[in-house]
Formats: sequence, structure tokens, C-alpha cells
Amino acid sequence: MALPRQSLHKGKHIYRFLRPFSLFMVMIMLSGFSAFFFPWRGGAQELSFPDLQSQAAVLMEFSRGEIIYAHGEDEPRAPASLTKIMTLLLAYEALHQGRAKWDDEVLISEQAWRTGGSQMYLEVGQAVTFGDLVTGIAAVSANDACVALAEHLSGSETNFVAEMNRKAAELGMTNTLFQNTSGLPHEDHYSSALDLARLAHYYIRRFPEALALHSQQEFTFNGIVQYNRNPLLGRFPGADGLKTGHTAAAGYCLIGTAEQKGMRFIVVVMNAETNAVRQRDSEIMLNYAFRNYTLHTVFDCGQEITVIDVDGGYARQIVLETEKTVEVIIPFHRQEDLIINISHPPKASAPLEKHEVLGKVDVYLDDLLLESSPLIATDSVEKAGLLHLLLRSVQDFFSHLWNRFTGWIGELFPKPNRG
Repeated sequence: MALPRQSLHKGKHIYRFLRPFSLFMVMIMLSGFSAFFFPWRGGAQELSFPDLQSQAAVLMEFSRGEIIYAHGEDEPRAPASLTKIMTLLLAYEALHQGRAKWDDEVLISEQAWRTGGSQMYLEVGQAVTFGDLVTGIAAVSANDACVALAEHLSGSETNFVAEMNRKAAELGMTNTLFQNTSGLPHEDHYSSALDLARLAHYYIRRFPEALALHSQQEFTFNGIVQYNRNPLLGRFPGADGLKTGHTAAAGYCLIGTAEQKGMRFIVVVMNAETNAVRQRDSEIMLNYAFRNYTLHTVFDCGQEITVIDVDGGYARQIVLETEKTVEVIIPFHRQEDLIINISHPPKASAPLEKHEVLGKVDVYLDDLLLESSPLIATDSVEKAGLLHLLLRSVQDFFSHLWNRFTGWIGELFPKPNRG
């Protein structure tokens, strides 16, 4: 979408799309710069999914964490193995901080070996790499690996659970309390669909490499082949995670995610009666998202946006361009409602470096900031010497006199009207 140069002026302007990929109309003038942020929660739309049977459900757009749809989202419920996303998050943070390495050997304790539920069948005294434990948790929901990993990082599962709860508070998970690392039943172990959506959003954004493990459909350890229980994998296009859960108290749960055409969405379902209901509810929400949202390109990377004057440089003006592709994920029918806010100083002073940031582009939908991108100088401008500036002033003076003279002549001898 190319912008005509004459439609851009010094200062800060707001443009509104009249139709997709159309020219912009200047609407109002603003001043000052606004902060760039991604809100956790936008207003959930008035949507109805009559076929949803899960007791709680959330549909989230990933790029800015907007909640598209939710019901029962704040109700604390047993999360079962969805708990393990927090365990994995802390494991990846330990790797990132250098407190653990992928090939570190972890000695398996009797406590880890005795952990019930889904397992990767660890043996007491066995040395297992940290990476294998993480993979076993992500791919086959291994409870014994959760305890082994917690003991390795924090000395005991109790200490590790304290870290889990501190992290939950940091992420604003106000309806969550953990009692163990795996999600095994406990009356005071709970979370909500919205809290788990927030956790998944943070986890994927911070450690996108983890999706390679969550999308792994089978895992072999100690000669035993086990399969990932996520019903979306290999079935829903673009599905690459994230975690299933099931206990008698929790019912069938799922944090699912999929990416198509540059768009990612997260779904959470809790307390579904059957695996089929869990799968169907997740697919209904994901299908809605991919059918009704679009990745809209506002500006291409390197697109020329405006020109500003330069004081004291060999060049009198500098072109500003976008530093990156400016694109937003929005409902398909809302493309006409985007507001584009272009801000920059009226002038810049030499010297200027190529790619120096001199402004920014903000994209709004209603009052919500969707995206922000710097505007950068397309070239460098050296500071001019005193003699050069003096000669320019003389040139400008005589140019101004000449323009006044030709204007005066035009008034004395107007061109005859040939009409």
C-alpha cells in the first residue's frame, strides 16, 4: 500500500482507512508520544458458541493477548496436568539463566520414582539428562519427571512449588494456587481458564522453542514408546501445542494453540466431560478465529512514510521509512476502522546517522494500541561547514528576491484570459 508523498506533512497526523488498502484521510492533529504496550485483556466480544460444552473456555489472540471469547474464565478449577506449563516455564527460565543445562545429569530420587499418574518410567538412582526430563513432561506429561526436575532445581518439590506460586503472582494469575508440580489431585490446587491462557501466552512468547517439544507426537525413553495425548496434533492445521490434562475432578482439559498464515491463537477448555468434547470445543474456537481474523499489513518494511527538514546539514531534508513491517491481527471486517498515527519532530538537526530513529507509527483500533514501529532515517546527513551554510543563506536570499520579483511582474502583466 503506497502512500503518495503529497499526503504527508510535517508533525503528527492520524489517518483512517476508508477501505482496505486505500489512501488515508487526515483526521486530527495530536501532540506528544504515546507508550507502546500490549494489554493482557481486551474486551471479550459478544460471541456465542452454542455447541461448547466445557465448563470453562477461553479464546485468545496471541500477538497482544486479546481475549476474543470467554465463559467461566475466572472460576477456580482443578487444572490437572495443565499445571505442568508452569513447571516447564520455570525449567526454561533456569536454562535461560544458566542455572541448568540441557545435558546436565539429574539423579532420580525415590520420591520422583514413587510419583503416580502418567510417567516416563524413571528408575531410582538413574542419571537422566535435564533435556530428557523436560521433553518427557512436554510430550507425554510425565509426573515423575516433574518431581525430578523440581528436586534438581530447588532441592525439593515443596521449594519448587513455592517458586511456581511466586511466578503465578508475578503474571497476575489471581485465581491460581499450586500444591504440586504435576497437577495431581489436591483440594487446594486450582487455577482458572483465564489464568492458564495468560500463562500459556507468556510461556510461548518467552520460549517459542518449547513448541518443538509440545508438538512432538511420540517420545521413547527406556525403550518405551509413548504418544502425545493432544488431540489437535496432526488433526487441526497448524496445531503445535500445548498441554492436555485429565483427572476425575478436573474432567478433560486442554491448552491448545495453532498458527496459520502468520496468526496464532490460544484456546483453553476446562472440565469437559469427554476427550471428544474437549477436542470439539477447541476446534470450534480455533476455526472461528482463523475464519474471522486476518493479518493486515499496514506498511511494508522500509516503506517511505514522510520527509522532514534538516537544520545545519548538507542535505536540507531527510526521508523517514518504517524500520519493520507494520502488521496487525484484527477481525476481518474491522480493517476499515484502523487509525494510523504518524509522529515525528517537525525538524531534525545534523549530523544524522542512517537508520537513526526519528519518529514512529502507531496503529489503533478504537482506543486500543495494536502495534508500534519506529520511523528511521533512510540515509545519513553530515553537518555542513560554516562556509557552505553561508553560501546557502546567500543563495536562499537571492532565490527569495527572484521569487518576489517574478511575482510582481506577474501582477503587472497578467496573462490574458484565453477562455
